[in-house]
Amino acid sequence: MNNEFESKISNQNIKTSFLKIDGSYGEGGGQILRTTLSLSILTGKPIEIFNIRVKRKNPGLQAQHLAAILAAQKISQAKTFGAKIGSKILRFEPKKIKPGKYEFDIGTAGSTTLVAQTILLPLAFAKHPSEILIIGGTHNPLAPPFHYFSEIFLPMIEKLGIKVEVKLEKYGFYPKGGGRLRLFVQPIKELKAKNFLERGELLEISGLSVVANLPIDIAKRQKKALIDYLKDLLSIPNEKIKIEQVKTFSPGTFIFLKAKFENILAGFSSLGEKGKPAEKVGQEVAEQFLRYYQSGQCLDPHLADQIILYLALVKKSFSFTVSILTNHLLTHIWLLEKILNIKIKIEDQKISL
Repeated sequence: MNNEFESKISNQNIKTSFLKIDGSYGEGGGQILRTTLSLSILTGKPIEIFNIRVKRKNPGLQAQHLAAILAAQKISQAKTFGAKIGSKILRFEPKKIKPGKYEFDIGTAGSTTLVAQTILLPLAFAKHPSEILIIGGTHNPLAPPFHYFSEIFLPMIEKLGIKVEVKLEKYGFYPKGGGRLRLFVQPIKELKAKNFLERGELLEISGLSVVANLPIDIAKRQKKALIDYLKDLLSIPNEKIKIEQVKTFSPGTFIFLKAKFENILAGFSSLGEKGKPAEKVGQEVAEQFLRYYQSGQCLDPHLADQIILYLALVKKSFSFTVSILTNHLLTHIWLLEKILNIKIKIEDQKISL
């Protein structure tokens, strides 16, 4: 525990009862922070998160996490303590959700989609619509890229009643970022119950291969590697994988694959980097899809990890199966149980309440 923090709060004679969350539990990353902020705003519970990202190479809050806190603070008129770069502890006391028009600039190439996910759910339960511009990275490692967010996550939570539109105004890659994501959030009264146990037949495969400030041949090679790797399993029509060349502040490459089944959507992506062959980028996406497809389960691991927050708030039982039971998902389950006082069952690759 931070001694400076403890001395300050003791001098303030704080009477508020805070729900304490260990930020080092399980996967120990930024998702503990983001989900806790979302639920704190929704439930009105003041929270204290300690040991924030202590296991990481750069422990404590980084620019992306601070942007999420400041966004959460703004939309809930919250009182905070510890909201600064490097801090390993945060106290957050929300008030009322305040819809409106907001702009949040991360200041780095930190993930715009992760900041969006922090405030999206609370704003959906506001009394009026909101419009949010977030500036930063749009296609990041270890974060949902914009196209997964827009093509998979948002359509799937729409099945639960969430009404959100999103626009990509500019791509943003590491290190300069500068990407622009604009959200339009409509208010709802309640979430709908939904199970995800059978994905049904595969109806369509589509995708996108992108280069920014780089030769378009790289995007073509990424695409070819993806199609060639999967040719023994399924034939992907050439025109189903689009190619795009864009201008950005920093160069980058990206490939995304969308699988449409009868009941669900699944998405897979990979980023290029210096020294990484374009063929490897395409192959990585193909391998991700293959593991998911051969599992026979309903949700891809990233969707399961993200949608469980919404399912846990429905106030009715739910069930879903997932292709890979990740540590990220297990950590998220622990957190939801702690904050919402529920018990989520884990049976092999089936999750249920």
